Amino acid sequence: MAEYFDTDHAREIAALGKGFAARTEWPTWLVIVAIYGGWFGVLLLVRTGALSLAAATPWLVVLCAWHMSLQHELLHGHPTRLGWLNTALGWPPLAIWFPFAVYRESHMAHHRDEALTVPGIDPETNYVGPAQWACLPRWRRVLWHAHKSFVGRVVIGPPMSVAATLAGAGRAWRNGDWRQVPTWLAHGAAVVLLLCWIQRYAGVPWWYYLVAVTWPALGLAMVRSLYEHRAASHPKARIAINEAGIVMRLLYLNNNYHLVHHDLPRLPWFQLPRAYRMRRDDYREKCGGFVIDGYTALLRRYAWRATDAPAHPFGDNAMS
Repeated sequence: MAEYFDTDHAREIAALGKGFAARTEWPTWLVIVAIYGGWFGVLLLVRTGALSLAAATPWLVVLCAWHMSLQHELLHGHPTRLGWLNTALGWPPLAIWFPFAVYRESHMAHHRDEALTVPGIDPETNYVGPAQWACLPRWRRVLWHAHKSFVGRVVIGPPMSVAATLAGAGRAWRNGDWRQVPTWLAHGAAVVLLLCWIQRYAGVPWWYYLVAVTWPALGLAMVRSLYEHRAASHPKARIAINEAGIVMRLLYLNNNYHLVHHDLPRLPWFQLPRAYRMRRDDYREKCGGFVIDGYTALLRRYAWRATDAPAHPFGDNAMS
């Protein structure tokens, strides 16, 4: 904290941890109950015929996207100090595509601010290295440009993300790194059981859940990261502040205040808005004006065009 905040603000942030909400993390527990209870509840309504599958689908999409936001909170050490319990709470693969442990490992590597956006170092970069870009065929360049637009992020973002994750796992295995193999095997078994249970219990075809629920859910979740990082010379200027409305803030568990989260990764989601309001002007200055006026503004401006160029402008000098 001392690296980023003056003494007064450090005291303000410390004071946030003394309240009842911070001690009990009841808002996070409430989200956990809402997500899992809502997911089971919607499937129960489908099973009993009280809700059609078509009407249930948007609810399941939102709940699965919300679950991915919850997984992000859990891997940062909430709502308990017991790592195994937080892992157990985030392990069920409601959104199917990524093992929780793999996501946790890659996301922690992403929290090296000095390496943010650097291709080959930041596992969550939205950029391609200049040398790689020069070698890409035209069709892949078109995909990358589309991927950096709002509509493209929702439509082709999920398959590109899943393909990149699987390709990374395949490269590791070919190079003799088998550490994640048990994780992937356990995840695959859990996915099979989940899909079988959904089809048998709720009568939702497994393929429908994959295509009509988890694919759009991943696209919705990926809207948050469309333009939360940019290539800039100063690491803090690479991290956005998105002043989103209450609905999207809740869906993303306030991770739209992304610079605040990077500065204070241990701060629970429900305290991020207050921390931001305490030093709003300072944060806006720190990110070099990288402030976005909500996700509707992103949609209006970047619905069909890229937020910026896919090729990283600094290349190997991005960390200097």
